Amino acid sequence: MIEIERKFLVTSEMYKQEAKKSTLIVQGFLNTDPERTVRIRIKGKQGFITVKGIGNTSGTTRFEWEKEIPVNEAEALIKICEPGVIEKIRYEVSSGNHIIEVDEFLEDNKGLTIAEIELSDENETFIKPDWLGEEVTGNPRYYNSQISKNPFTEW
Repeated sequence: MIEIERKFLVTSEMYKQEAKKSTLIVQGFLNTDPERTVRIRIKGKQGFITVKGIGNTSGTTRFEWEKEIPVNEAEALIKICEPGVIEKIRYEVSSGNHIIEVDEFLEDNKGLTIAEIELSDENETFIKPDWLGEEVTGNPRYYNSQISKNPFTEW
């Protein structure tokens, strides 16, 4: 239940040509406290509830618990989330032995594209595509829970 992840800004749309899959995601937050963020997500036709804990000092590692829930329950829970429901298209791109998830944000966050890669160790190496830009791992401004409260179009 520990997630090790690095985040990067994306510098071009080349990932779209490399993507093997794309899915619309709608997500809201029942709680955005950094010590216990509670997210509700609808990914395609699936619903999920996720609890994330506070990250380590580098922001790469934190507690994460996720459970699939019926999509109708996720839809009901989204309605009572804090203001600022996020919509994004997630592209999955293979990179060596890893999958890079590229989130192209929509609506109030249009223009923001963030790539995430999950690792098995903080120091694990991975193939970095040319379209990966500045690393923003550990920068709270780029956490989805913060983007929901402070949309990209208002930066």
